[in-house]
Amino acid sequence: MVADRGSSSHSFREYIWSLGARPAIPAKPNEAPVACPDRVYNNRNVVERLWARLKEWRAVATRYEKTASSFMGLLCLAAAIDWLKN
Repeated sequence: MVADRGSSSHSFREYIWSLGARPAIPAKPNEAPVACPDRVYNNRNVVERLWARLKEWRAVATRYEKTASSFMGLLCLAAAIDWLKN
């Protein structure tokens, strides 16, 4: 789970660990340092930019599809077309 410094609280990190995920949340400047893999945190902007491009599709942004499987199909289609354009 990758999050910004705004979500860096000890209780939130513990909650993520309890769900079985590994948090990649850097500490605030006034907090004690925590283990945060730099490679994972620094590459989160790639995912954020992808979601921004996918949300340019109106059907993705508003989620017109009724079922999760049809929405996933639309996401795959939009991602494939985005990949072909780049």
